[in-house]
Amino acid sequence: MTVKELIKNPYFKLLVSSMVYTILVSWIGNYWLFLGIIVLVDIYITRWVNWTFWKKRIKEGEKPRFKTELLDSFVIALILVLFLRIMFIEPFTIPTSSMEKSIFVGDYIFVNKLKYGPRFPQTILSLPFSHNTMPFTKGVRSYLTWIRLPYKRYPGYGKVNNNDVVVFNFPEGDTVIANYPQTDETYYTLVRKHGRNYIRNNYKINTHPVDKQENYIKRCIGIPGDTIQIIHGKAYINGKKEKEPDNLQYNYFLISENKEIEDSTFDNLKISKYDINYNSLNSVYEIPLTSNGYSNIRKYEFVKGIRKHESVDPLASNRQIYPFSYRYLWTEDNFGPVIVPKKNETADINIENLPLFSRIITAYEKNNLKVINDSIFINGKYADDYTFKMDYYFMMGDNRHNSNDSRFWGFVPENHIIGKAMFVWLSLDKNKKSFFKIRWERMFKSIK
Repeated sequence: MTVKELIKNPYFKLLVSSMVYTILVSWIGNYWLFLGIIVLVDIYITRWVNWTFWKKRIKEGEKPRFKTELLDSFVIALILVLFLRIMFIEPFTIPTSSMEKSIFVGDYIFVNKLKYGPRFPQTILSLPFSHNTMPFTKGVRSYLTWIRLPYKRYPGYGKVNNNDVVVFNFPEGDTVIANYPQTDETYYTLVRKHGRNYIRNNYKINTHPVDKQENYIKRCIGIPGDTIQIIHGKAYINGKKEKEPDNLQYNYFLISENKEIEDSTFDNLKISKYDINYNSLNSVYEIPLTSNGYSNIRKYEFVKGIRKHESVDPLASNRQIYPFSYRYLWTEDNFGPVIVPKKNETADINIENLPLFSRIITAYEKNNLKVINDSIFINGKYADDYTFKMDYYFMMGDNRHNSNDSRFWGFVPENHIIGKAMFVWLSLDKNKKSFFKIRWERMFKSIK
């Protein structure tokens, strides 16, 4: 038997496909799926069922039509792409500047889902290649919640580590306001400002399951069990100063002698126009700068004065800084210490530290929580401690003063993790036109 004849042999095809299928089922860990080998036997040997139901079976010696072959190729390609997208790798777009200069607005990146282990889809009645809304519509849902599968993550070849750039579902994205004027504030932020009843009585509220919440990208500062503290804008992990990314940015106040600064100056410094705030009354700019950017801009003659921004007034920010309690007068630049929750570890809880854990207990781990006369009851039972069911992570953007991150909404649950950012495959500058939009120097640049 020649190699060509061997490849065409149905028993050889069955052997190879069964081996690949066995490896896949062993990885998934659901051994009931081994029943699928019966389907493979029927496809290659017995042929009792027409699995390609969209076409008629071809009789022996008859050639398939071109349209049939084209449809076959399309269906196979669609299934393959969906499988790769769910289990291995998926493209994402960067819409905000929270990771600037590490990742730019307009970067198109690939995310490695296999590193931390891919999640099996929970919302399975969904339009392929869409997230939570239909393309070219004003917020029409692209999925149905009639069938919801439980959370399951398949084994990966690594874990989330400190300093990883991670893509995840936004933890406060479970509830959103559909018809609120354009704003960066979330539903929960507005509830804290105006009250739940006011928001619910005046605006349309939508809810999203975990895998349909908006996608965010940040750097993992703290893994389960770490103690996180931010002092004067610098993050400390377990008492040691973080290993700062090369392109870490902080905001600076700059006074210009020439009043308005030309756009070309900011272009040369590679400062995004989205991050520039200007007060024309006193010619003060607030701009993000890396350490190199700070050194470079001080050389310009128009710089009258420059000072790093630091949020020091807890009374001005305690409503919006996690955990949103007068018991924790933290700011975005002076925060913590706080311990990142770890699966199966038990923490003492009381009326003082409950704000740190209340959303974990209720929203993420689906328990009923009540406080009666300063006593805590979980699922109707008095509790003075709590054992976490999942691992959690503390995320921050590299653009530290222009990032909506864990300082503002708390920890990221394990079941929200999507994957690790790999590399930029395309980068477009939205402020430029036609061919000049492409940032060639960022093409296929790895993300660190």
